[in-house]
Amino acid sequence: MVIWIIGLSGSGKTTLGRALAAQWRGAAPNTVLVDGDEVRRLFAHDRSDAAYTMAGRRLNAERVTALCEWLDRQGINVVCCILSLFPEMRAGNRQRFSRYFEIYLKAPVEVLAARDTKGLYGPALRGERRQVAGVDLPFSEPTAPDLTLDAAGPLPDVEALAAEVLRKAGSVQA
Repeated sequence: MVIWIIGLSGSGKTTLGRALAAQWRGAAPNTVLVDGDEVRRLFAHDRSDAAYTMAGRRLNAERVTALCEWLDRQGINVVCCILSLFPEMRAGNRQRFSRYFEIYLKAPVEVLAARDTKGLYGPALRGERRQVAGVDLPFSEPTAPDLTLDAAGPLPDVEALAAEVLRKAGSVQA
């Protein structure tokens, strides 16, 4: 099974993903966390501005998706945290993976810019940085996520939220 967490930078994807993977691993040790930023670093695809163009982002998304599919085919559970800019790729996930549960962490850019955990939005909004999703790169919200969570405020108790998500995804019995 693949749990796919989508959201703009700063929405809490990795925070929730880590908690989900840790809890799921407690019940099913064959569980891994795949994070889009970590995959980009793993393949040294974070060393140039080209990595953050739409073409560079598509390459990373294709790598992440292929990695998740490869793990899923081997019976390994995956929690994937990814910006997921490409709606056609998201649509294909339901056929590509053995079981798929999509979570959208929804927050307006204005709220994320106020947080600016990675220092992306301030420079992008001032025109000093380009290729930032939600600012000068389009971000299409998922049209049919299995679960939408309001990420405009601080995430609630992440451990409790992770347990709830796992129950809703049907990956762990309550």
